Amino acid sequence: MASLFKTPLTALDKIGPKKAEQFSKLGIDSVGALLRFYPRTYEDWSKPCKISEAPRGENVCIKGTVESARPPARIRGNMTVFRVTVTDGDSYMTVTFFNQKYTYDRIRQGGEFIFYGSLKSTVSGFEMASPQVESTSMAAIRPIYQQTAELGTRQIERAVRQAVAMLPEKTNDPIPESVRSEFGLCDLGFAIRNIHFPADHAACEQARKRLVFEELFILQLGVGLRSSDRLTVTSHKIKTDYTDEFFSHLPYSPTKAQRTVIDQCITDMMEGSRPMNRLIQGDVGSGKTAVAAAVCHTAAKNGLQCAFMVPTEILAEQHFQSLHELFEATGLHVSLLTGSTKQSERRQILSDLQSGKTDILIGTHALISENVEFRKLGLVITDEQHRFGVAQRSALTSKGEYPHIIVMSATPIPRTLALMIFGDLDLSVIDEMPPGRQPTETYLISGEKRSRLYGFIKKHIEKGNQCYIVCPLVEQNDTGLVSAEEYSEKLAGSILADCRIAVLHGRMKPAEKERVMTSFAAGKTDILVSTTVIEVGVNVPNATIMVIENAERFGLSQLHQLRGRVGRGSEKSYCIMVSDAASPATLERLRVMCRTNNGFIIADEDLRLRGPGDFFGTRQHGLPELRTAKLTDMVSVESAREAAQKLLAKDPALSQKEHAPLKFEVTRLFSA
Repeated sequence: MASLFKTPLTALDKIGPKKAEQFSKLGIDSVGALLRFYPRTYEDWSKPCKISEAPRGENVCIKGTVESARPPARIRGNMTVFRVTVTDGDSYMTVTFFNQKYTYDRIRQGGEFIFYGSLKSTVSGFEMASPQVESTSMAAIRPIYQQTAELGTRQIERAVRQAVAMLPEKTNDPIPESVRSEFGLCDLGFAIRNIHFPADHAACEQARKRLVFEELFILQLGVGLRSSDRLTVTSHKIKTDYTDEFFSHLPYSPTKAQRTVIDQCITDMMEGSRPMNRLIQGDVGSGKTAVAAAVCHTAAKNGLQCAFMVPTEILAEQHFQSLHELFEATGLHVSLLTGSTKQSERRQILSDLQSGKTDILIGTHALISENVEFRKLGLVITDEQHRFGVAQRSALTSKGEYPHIIVMSATPIPRTLALMIFGDLDLSVIDEMPPGRQPTETYLISGEKRSRLYGFIKKHIEKGNQCYIVCPLVEQNDTGLVSAEEYSEKLAGSILADCRIAVLHGRMKPAEKERVMTSFAAGKTDILVSTTVIEVGVNVPNATIMVIENAERFGLSQLHQLRGRVGRGSEKSYCIMVSDAASPATLERLRVMCRTNNGFIIADEDLRLRGPGDFFGTRQHGLPELRTAKLTDMVSVESAREAAQKLLAKDPALSQKEHAPLKFEVTRLFSA
């Protein structure tokens, strides 16, 4: 089948350069790509109904003979109409067509056809308006494809029929026969033919099962090949565990979950010859930073330099302050490097880094600048890793010789998604919150209760607390959504007018954003009206209220992240979601937030409702788009993962001749 990916669409009948360009908008640039463009659903034309027995008001398939056909007549303007009378041998129906002279030319009295459309029962009998009409040879399960304004599903179907006819009798199946046999999968040729034009429902399901497995199998193999660096030997194996020494400097006792994850990281760096490659997941406030600090402490005490990259300057500053204070008594030297670092300070930091004086460097994207050189980079940590692209993480890692790697995420990722996207990483979960942290009470209200909400906010501000208000937009527009700037102006005319109000959004210059956030953190601002730029932000224990306007515009995981900005102090905290959404499904989704503070439960629900896009964009995870598989299908994910691991254990680079078709598919999908 590989050769069909080199065969242009123009090799098909009635597809010229212009039509081929229309197909390219759907990502179809060859006959092979067309065969891999699967239907999104089907219409069942395989079992025609009797006219008298067919359900009313829904699409049905009727097989009948044209008893009479009246010629087209003009009714108004350029509109023409013609009617035919159709019988199935027992009953009759009138079929009406508008502006379809080409259909009239096909339908002749005495001819037998299949009519697919909505059947209605009227006082004058059964009627069907503008149905699809096909010859009786099309009495089958028909594919329905994603289409464009220029390219309808039936045009795509005709092209696919030609492409299927070009499939060789025996295709080069990328899935080895041993794997197909073990998991009960049909061969590729059968799957391609029956996903497009199923012989019956069972054949369609058999084809789908095979293609779902193949898609997940290839993804797992691609992830495995992408992580070939794990096969390298690291020179940064540590000899001594300094965790207990680190704990002695903490003003609190770490949780059992934190201890477990720290131990997993230290074991990775002490045992085996490969570099650590670990994903640490933890809900907001679970103590991931303390875990990272503990691992940095042991690595630095063993003579390794550590790089700690975070997505924002505010977060970098916060980490630097806490780690600087923590390590002050240990003799370790911590530096901070961001885009705002003054040139004179920057020169000194780079000099200390190159000489080995700096043990731990905390910073933003500035860490991947060309002139940042480490003497002995042995540990790389990225926080909120989904905010960095694959290339950015690789650029930092390349500044050392196969350093140990930790990626951290406060966005709980469902296990299925973690296995798929981070199949090349070992997974650690901090599933326990530090003692004394109170759950944030969460409520969903409509906009008509906003005045009561303002009274609630005012009462807490008078007690000395602070409040976040999050809006989805920066400026006013014509969508009816509330913008951050417009909202702050409205507050000035409300009972909150005497409060100190500030605005924060992504279009502000970094220095201005930092000034606003620093003022809020210092307690000099009562209400911060912001966009989601504060989703990853500084720790403000005094902020006890999070208001999220137009909450229906956010995914559950993003709402959970925003809620995590409050509840960081000893006082009770609240998250109030404001939405005038009328959809029962939308309201039920938001009520999930009111029922639980558990980020992993929320993440599973978000994945089920919205798919993986809410967690990671394509640029972040670097994976091809799934066409048939669903990441919520844990059974299929696990089966494909098991098969991929077995195969890579035998042939790590897929270099064996029998695996050439499989290597082709992996390369094709990941290169896209």
